[in-house]
Amino acid sequence: MSSTKSSASLKKAPQFWERRGPTSIVLWPLSWVYGLINRALDLINDLGIGSSKPQAVPVIIVGNIRVGGTGKTPIVIALAERLARMGWKPGIISRGYGAVGLRAPTQVQSDSDPSVVGDEPVLIAKRAQNQFPIWVYPKRVESIRALLKKDPSVNVIISDDGLQHRALARWPAREGGRDIELVVRDARGEGNGFLLPAGPLRELATRERDATLMTGVATPISLVDEYFAGRRAFTLGTQLGMPYQLIHPANTQSLASIADTYLPNKITAVAAIGNPQRFFDDLLKQGIAGKCIGLADHASYTPEFFSAIHAECILITEKDAVKCSSIEDERIWVVPMTLDLPNAFADWLQSILQRPDPNQYTL
Repeated sequence: MSSTKSSASLKKAPQFWERRGPTSIVLWPLSWVYGLINRALDLINDLGIGSSKPQAVPVIIVGNIRVGGTGKTPIVIALAERLARMGWKPGIISRGYGAVGLRAPTQVQSDSDPSVVGDEPVLIAKRAQNQFPIWVYPKRVESIRALLKKDPSVNVIISDDGLQHRALARWPAREGGRDIELVVRDARGEGNGFLLPAGPLRELATRERDATLMTGVATPISLVDEYFAGRRAFTLGTQLGMPYQLIHPANTQSLASIADTYLPNKITAVAAIGNPQRFFDDLLKQGIAGKCIGLADHASYTPEFFSAIHAECILITEKDAVKCSSIEDERIWVVPMTLDLPNAFADWLQSILQRPDPNQYTL
């Protein structure tokens, strides 16, 4: 699918993050300083300086070491649904990226305003049909406390992001605890491998984790072997679902029907997610060709934005749809994405979560 740029694309990640060159080399000293600060903070945390304490229930953190989205939110949804089928009662916390004016932990419902609580938490609530309690606040420990106070039956917490949130103390599963850290990695990998600002990494790729979740295009086996060096990893399968009309969700049509009905120059795909190209590539695999507009992650929409698009069919993601509730445009179709968790992954999770509470054995 052909691509086009917009003003929002100026906020996208710089291209030099993807490969090493003059710009990244010049910025590398700043990355070294950034890494030094991180190591100092990690040391302080490892020495137990501070008041952070493990939580009363297991915590599963779904995060990434690369700046920007790597597909965490669909994993959080699938993980909560799978845990519920396994007999657990999950709750979900999120920073609420893009939320404005949050002064205390706030519960999210499917009809919550995404500008207040963030677009991703609203998407989770909509997809889960309010089946799981979802709370947002930058201070995740306070969100957990508020969630458990409101829903004491919750016995496992899923954190949408938070690997770098040091105040959230946990017992890594690799050390015999019940908490689990998952690093999500998409087809872009680690770019040039440098830390911010010379590269896209918040932490080095050698960061400890309990497992890595691969999303998007499968990485060649040889590269996986070299990168993971024996680390536990699972590849997650994703697929696009049945598109539905934004203004009439009960009105659906298949991707095959869209491909047959509209000429490529009459179709435009729009995505404001961490990796818009993945959405466009998935559409192309389904025979949907057309113009693509990739926007910065969490970008907002206006009726005027869509009015300026000369197309008969506009395709957007579910994450975009939660920010378009006030837009009345019959051309807009929402393309959901479903994600399957491997049975081996679910079995491994169960084995960790069923371990005894390590707090009981702390001297």
